[in-house]
Amino acid sequence: MFGHLVEILRNSPEIALFLVLCIGYAVGQIRFGPIQLGGICGTLIAALVVGQLGIRLDDSVKNVFFMLFIFALGYAGGPQFFANLDAKGLRLGLLCLVEVVVVLALVLGATVLLSLDRGTAAGLMAGAATESAVVGTATDAISKLSLPAAEIAQLQANVVTAYSITYVFGLIAIVVVTSQVFPLLLRVNLRAEADKLWKTMGGGADDPDAASATPEMVGRVFRVTVGRGRSVGELTEILGRQASIERVVRDGQSLAVEPDLHLRVGDQVLAIGRRSALVNVGELLGREFADTTAFDTVVETTEVVANRREWFGRGLRMLENELPSAVQVIGVARDGHAMPLVNDLTLQRGDVLQLYGPAPEVASAIAQVGDRVIASTRSNISFAAAGILLGVFIGSFSAKLGGIPFSLGTGGGALLTGLAFGWYQSKHPHRLSVPADALALMKDLGLATFIACVGLASGPQALALVQKFGVALPLVGIAVAVVPASISLFVGHRLLKLEAPVLLGAIAGQQCSTPALSAVQNAAGNATPLLGYTITYAISNVVLPLMGPLIVALAGLVQHAK
Repeated sequence: MFGHLVEILRNSPEIALFLVLCIGYAVGQIRFGPIQLGGICGTLIAALVVGQLGIRLDDSVKNVFFMLFIFALGYAGGPQFFANLDAKGLRLGLLCLVEVVVVLALVLGATVLLSLDRGTAAGLMAGAATESAVVGTATDAISKLSLPAAEIAQLQANVVTAYSITYVFGLIAIVVVTSQVFPLLLRVNLRAEADKLWKTMGGGADDPDAASATPEMVGRVFRVTVGRGRSVGELTEILGRQASIERVVRDGQSLAVEPDLHLRVGDQVLAIGRRSALVNVGELLGREFADTTAFDTVVETTEVVANRREWFGRGLRMLENELPSAVQVIGVARDGHAMPLVNDLTLQRGDVLQLYGPAPEVASAIAQVGDRVIASTRSNISFAAAGILLGVFIGSFSAKLGGIPFSLGTGGGALLTGLAFGWYQSKHPHRLSVPADALALMKDLGLATFIACVGLASGPQALALVQKFGVALPLVGIAVAVVPASISLFVGHRLLKLEAPVLLGAIAGQQCSTPALSAVQNAAGNATPLLGYTITYAISNVVLPLMGPLIVALAGLVQHAK
């Protein structure tokens, strides 16, 4: 029975591919306390196991899906990457510089001490830094080396095996140190510091967790009794920007809503805004009633991308004060993450704001902020294909580094064009391009399939590498994860004077570790760590993959020098 199954998998390797994806993502969803391997690492482990059966897919499958992944990675991160190339972004970018320099130094040191080959060195970097994209850019760079095919296959197998070994230990290490150890070293109560920062920035004092949730917006109609004689202007001042008076109906006639309009007994008043602000409006006006047939006001929730230069670097409160009074900002997303809705939240190019209010006022607000986000499920395949094609062309150029050819490769080239095309799309959101959901599928399926292909091909050689280095690789992997994070802790605390929640979020971002961010947010009790994470994540997510070809070249130089 088992032999028959193996024969089927060998004759139809596409079945083995989807078997690996199925098992890998199932394993990746298993949670061990705060640790979750994720689908990519789970897929790699499953591929290495199934690969022991001698199953291999054509290299063209691996290459196509990797190009899809790396282009989508750049495309999704392009707007935030370029938005963070300002004074504040470059300030936090210092932590990313620490990450790259220290990781390269440690990996090269391990290459000398342990006599690592180029593949193992690249896999160590990818795993310990928990950046899966380095696997792709490094294996692509190795394929360009002037070496026998068998040696190239062995080096590529070593990339995958070293990555699978060190990723688990690097992931556990960065999650534990950022959420548990570093707060102790800083001698702070992380939850108290996050709560204080939340209040300082203008967040709600009683419910900091509300930062990550969309406020509940409602509309209610009241019949005026106790509110007779009050003016619309007086009510607007009491409600602030939390709610507004939209319609007043008197004797069946709709009146112009002006500040000096005084209410009479029997007037029907429509108020819209946050539920918390409207709860007690009945005490100001009169009883709420359900018959709303006289009110046909249309309200909408619309997403708009911030691309008006005058708002970059300014606080959310400043923007709200300039918008029509009936328009509420009910959400801000940055690089796919819901940001805390605090008054001092600094807006950046590419931020996506959710606006709520009457349709005419929302249309006016959109013109002030940027461009309406096109809600479309259609993808401009021609646009994406052109970007990948251009990336492959750019990646074909090479230069000599110490006598060794060095090039971006198809991975690095597609990443750069993805950045450029994504940035262009953020500047022209009204044009049809690649929707966020389609990008997410391209990234997940592209990387998972690539990892499955190289894992299946590397399975037979994996055990040899494990036997050769034993516990040395896991220990080095922990060091590569913890040392740059520790140096960044010192730099961020002593030199940059960052608040503890922002600093720990930034360290999670420099490592591109979403699990570490989740652990820090759980420890902090609110979303303030995101203020640091989004900047360093956007930079490291671009820079680290480009280090794949570099570490292959530098490890080769070290080998030649010995």
